[in-house]
Amino acid sequence: MELKIGAKAPDFKLPSPDGEIKLSDFRGKKVVLYFYPHDMTPTCTQQACDFRDAHMELLANDAVVLGVSTDELDKHVKFRDKYELPFLLLSDPKHKVCEKYGVWQQKKLYGREYMGIVRSTFLIDEKGKLVREWRNIKLKGHVQAVLDVLRGDGAEASSPPAPFP
Repeated sequence: MELKIGAKAPDFKLPSPDGEIKLSDFRGKKVVLYFYPHDMTPTCTQQACDFRDAHMELLANDAVVLGVSTDELDKHVKFRDKYELPFLLLSDPKHKVCEKYGVWQQKKLYGREYMGIVRSTFLIDEKGKLVREWRNIKLKGHVQAVLDVLRGDGAEASSPPAPFP
């Protein structure tokens, strides 16, 4: 399945430490949906903390953050509590949602090939349409780029701009 900017983002239902969550529950708000490989790893921790540190500004721009990995709920609870993450972490152990968003891919590390999550972020508007995507992201400046797009002053992205209506 290929995602298209301006098309409806694939809906899903996943468990979180706070109960089951559906993407469609957030209609009326912008959603920053980010996929990351694993809780408690250095890069994923930095990414989560970057979103945590920008949380008030994200809320001020009427956006909620949802983090998705294949980790189990108990690991999400430890991760959330240790780093005081103010947003929901969703568990996708069978990587079905990861596959819907095209982030479950073959990866290579130290010559070993395996399947895993390619770090990616999707921005979804209040009507549930995909506005922006950032794939295979590098952390430096990423959260700022998301904020710039939310504020309407960001031209940086891996896909063509689609302004909020």
